[in-house]
Amino acid sequence: MTSRNLEALEFLLTRRSQPYLTLAEPVPDTEQLMTLLTAAARSPDHGMLEPWRFIVIEKSAMARLGNILRRRGAELGKAPSLVEKAAQVFDNANLVVAVIASPNEEAKIPAIEQTLSAGAVCLSLLNAALASGWGATWLTGFGAHDEDFRRQALGIEPPEYVAGFIHIGTRRVVPSDRPRPNVNDLVSRLTN
Repeated sequence: MTSRNLEALEFLLTRRSQPYLTLAEPVPDTEQLMTLLTAAARSPDHGMLEPWRFIVIEKSAMARLGNILRRRGAELGKAPSLVEKAAQVFDNANLVVAVIASPNEEAKIPAIEQTLSAGAVCLSLLNAALASGWGATWLTGFGAHDEDFRRQALGIEPPEYVAGFIHIGTRRVVPSDRPRPNVNDLVSRLTN
């Protein structure tokens, strides 16, 4: 057994995402953000493909993304209240890192493993931000799944897609914990 890091274990047992509406400025500076991205890039990656990349979305770009999302939502016939709520996620943001899944379609590594690696990067970035004292949350929304939004807002083309939008900022409040699953109900064992 390797050395134990009980502080890290305690963090993982008590970590809590921060609701995006409770995140404020200041946000990590370039050096701080690069540390968080470096931590996220240490995620499991079968075949060392790096089937993901980052797009840092700064506050000055948020209104443009919100407007594109409003236009796409209307074009798709989404309910106006859903569209406005989704657009407000960008309008109210100060810093978002889009984790872009960038699958290597020619690799021998199955696509699902590349997808799981991109998800691991999202969680690692979220946890790195939280462990560093920032507030953070992982969101998607219909824009993340809409090819036209991704193209217009982020300049990405298939096979790339958004694995997650990680919002990072200063916590204005400490949220109460939410109900957690009973892990005993989720565990089965094979004994032979």
